[in-house]
Amino acid sequence: MTTETPVGLVIRTTRLLPSATADAAPGFVAVGDGVVLAVGDADEADAWAARAARMIDVGDATVMPGLIDAHIHPTFGGMIARGADLSGIQTREGVRAALAAYAASTPHVTGRDWLTAWGFDPACFEGGAFDNEILDGILDDELVVITMFDGHAVLASEAAIRLAGVTGQEVLDGAARVGVRADGTPSGMLFEIAASDLVQRLVPAPTFDERVEALETLLHGMAATGLVAGQMLDLEMDDSIDLFEAVEARGELGIRVRISPWVMPGFTEERLAELLALQGRHGRSWHVRGIKLMIDGTIDNGTAWLFEPDTQGESTESLWLHPEEYVRVLEYFHSHGIPTTTHSIGDKGTSFVANAIAALPGTDAADGTPRVQHRIEHIETLPDTVLAEIVASGAAASLQPTHCTLYSKADHSDNWSQRLGDERADLAWRTASLRDAGVTVALGSDWPIAPYDPRAILADAQLRRPVTRPDLAANHPEEGLTARRALEGYTSEWWRSVGEDGGRLEVGAPADITVLAVDPLTATPEELAAAAVVLTVVDGRISADFTG
Repeated sequence: MTTETPVGLVIRTTRLLPSATADAAPGFVAVGDGVVLAVGDADEADAWAARAARMIDVGDATVMPGLIDAHIHPTFGGMIARGADLSGIQTREGVRAALAAYAASTPHVTGRDWLTAWGFDPACFEGGAFDNEILDGILDDELVVITMFDGHAVLASEAAIRLAGVTGQEVLDGAARVGVRADGTPSGMLFEIAASDLVQRLVPAPTFDERVEALETLLHGMAATGLVAGQMLDLEMDDSIDLFEAVEARGELGIRVRISPWVMPGFTEERLAELLALQGRHGRSWHVRGIKLMIDGTIDNGTAWLFEPDTQGESTESLWLHPEEYVRVLEYFHSHGIPTTTHSIGDKGTSFVANAIAALPGTDAADGTPRVQHRIEHIETLPDTVLAEIVASGAAASLQPTHCTLYSKADHSDNWSQRLGDERADLAWRTASLRDAGVTVALGSDWPIAPYDPRAILADAQLRRPVTRPDLAANHPEEGLTARRALEGYTSEWWRSVGEDGGRLEVGAPADITVLAVDPLTATPEELAAAAVVLTVVDGRISADFTG
């Protein structure tokens, strides 16, 4: 032993997996002062255990690098995930019944108190117009706002539209818009944040203390599924940092959080300077690093940026009315050494972003300039030509496997596929093609857009269907990841996607450890999804303990 650092914890196991590229073998990990102090063979464990404040023998559970979700919205998402959870409902009558039951069980005064819901799947419109008439006869005269499952649009009731004074004639930043009927009246659909805020600003918010409690509960819930960290891709709520500081004043965050604030169309120079100055601000388990950008919206709502219109003649424009402004923001943060990640769902949007990244100075490090690692988020439909542009740009990718498995279907009967048409829907979430081409691919959930449990996401990434639905056909199974590649997506590939080195249990590495009852490299996807989390260690402290 070569260190005098106090040993806080030793974990002994018959299955130590020091990295996703290794194979499990008996061994131990010793941690102290927030870092890994030793990783060794089983016969060395007793000597380290003798010095430790605590030793845990997890038997044949697998000790491995901590799992990291590349895309979460813990503060902004907490404002979305309120009221009735409509996730998984895909029929008109099903969603009407759920909303009616929620209203009946929720104390409120009609016309005065707001009813909220989230997770609404546009499949519930059953091919008809996106219109609040779906609420007719069940929520008449109620103030209702329902967030669509992708988080990029809301459906507001007639009473809510009237109260907000929405006319359908509003001119908004970027590609945000108010949905209108053929007669020009508002349909209740509000696309993108600038439009959604027309109504959302009227909905009473939880108190600060309630939000602190919710955030603390959420992050500890994430730790209970084996997550040790997540990358928060927004700073939409002005008091987000206050929330993190308040949670840490009460105790510890359940997981580490890397905050990458977003820049939207309509930014000011002062705002860019503020976000630059914010880089590096931190607490014990959170820090600000990076910037989130968005080039388009979503396919489901007709706000993505495609080379050719979708089947309804939509998704033809960037979220930025002047895309060169996006490039200017990208160049600004690149010049200051700040990594970015850009939400890009449509093929033209992804092409535009890849070429913008490729044009940045020093991105290939050929001239000795330190490389700034930029990333592209989502990439939902990807032709080969655009894949080649991503490779040439040196950009990393971040994908959400359950967006494919939960919200699209192999038979193209879902709204996403029908919007794209068969040819483009066949290019969905090409995780394996990206990895085969040498692109770094981090994985995550985009919570609250999809559940955050990494075990189910790792399983779905392999199966290309919901792990709980063996009756469904896999959606292009050739794009499924191997178990090892999926695990890399939650460990070493995330670190690479932000331009850093990590995702291994080795001396000096952060003491972030996930312990699962199964070996994720040898278990079936079904076994992995159902596997117990035994222990989660964050910064050397036990964040979730199910050892009994």
